[in-house]
Amino acid sequence: MRKILASEALREILLPLGRMALFVVGAGALFSAIMFALAFLAQGSGADKLLLETHKMGILEYTLGQLPQVLIDGMTLGFVYAAIALGYTMVYGVLEFINFAHSEIFAIGAFVGVEFLIFMDRLGVLAAAGPLGSYMYLVLALAVAMIASGSVAVLMERTAYRPLRNSPRLVPLISAIGVSFALQDVIRMVESLTTGQFYRVIPTFGNFDERVALFSIPTGGAPIAVNIQVKSIVVIVAAVLMLVALNYIVNATKIGKAIRSVAQDRTTAALMGIGVNGIISFTFLIGGALGGAAGVLYALKFTRIDPFVGFMPGMKAFTAAVLGGIGNLTGALLGGICLGMLESFAGAYLGTFTMGRFGSEYKDIFAFLILIIVIIFKPSGLLGEQVSQKA
Repeated sequence: MRKILASEALREILLPLGRMALFVVGAGALFSAIMFALAFLAQGSGADKLLLETHKMGILEYTLGQLPQVLIDGMTLGFVYAAIALGYTMVYGVLEFINFAHSEIFAIGAFVGVEFLIFMDRLGVLAAAGPLGSYMYLVLALAVAMIASGSVAVLMERTAYRPLRNSPRLVPLISAIGVSFALQDVIRMVESLTTGQFYRVIPTFGNFDERVALFSIPTGGAPIAVNIQVKSIVVIVAAVLMLVALNYIVNATKIGKAIRSVAQDRTTAALMGIGVNGIISFTFLIGGALGGAAGVLYALKFTRIDPFVGFMPGMKAFTAAVLGGIGNLTGALLGGICLGMLESFAGAYLGTFTMGRFGSEYKDIFAFLILIIVIIFKPSGLLGEQVSQKA
């Protein structure tokens, strides 16, 4: 019996890893093929001539040379979006409503983690910490952020959502929007009273800003170096570990079976002795903790945060959840990776193909165009809506 359980546990660990690898390779290959086709068709165009003058290489060679770095950046961003999207998916799978305040849970995690690191930096421990110590303090920041954001998510469910659980769906949705604005102002108030600053910058410590050289691509001119920042590796590894852990909890534990039972039929689950309120609170706790950890990883990657930092990543993560199939954990992972790749490709190549008329600042348009297209033509998402599973 133990061997069977061990094999099942191993399967729930290896299966999501295989899915992640498949999604990364598939999305990368798809977007790479699209860019290669566009570059091939753009040979001889104004953009091609401009690149020949400035970079001494044609648009096809330039596109292929930049491709590995763009794929790395897209994968990093995609895993961050996937970690946030799982919070939307967990709540929707159980309660069937969109928790629009999840973006502020993300922001709370980012601020708590960054403030913890700033406090440690003022004590001088970050500067004195070696390479291993730096990672230890980052893990502590992640843990503190997950506890804080998870606790706020549970409190939010208890006060703003549970009393409205049997109301029409529009009512808790309006409540979620109100909670979102309220939490934004709470963050601003706390920061103004404690630090007097609107922006917070994560302190520089460890070797997170260093770059690891991977390989170089020979071209007609200088070779193009492909590298990855250490903090990008940390973001990818941390996100993968969290996604695997969530999949294991939901599909290979008793509490995961209870979550799936409540998602399938709350009334029957209660009759079978499952504490529905406790399971829903635990779902918010897990989703909030994931969002808080994603906030710290986002701050590590982009260094600066503000009270509204959760809005845009939250909207994009919601788009990722809808793209993959809202309520579907695997779909949230797929949607996050696809959206991260799309944003990375748009940011890297949009200015090149339009000769500077449209820069990387227009990359956000593609995320919301995807949301509109999916809602119109396939509202169930790429993998289909899955609000419950067989328990």
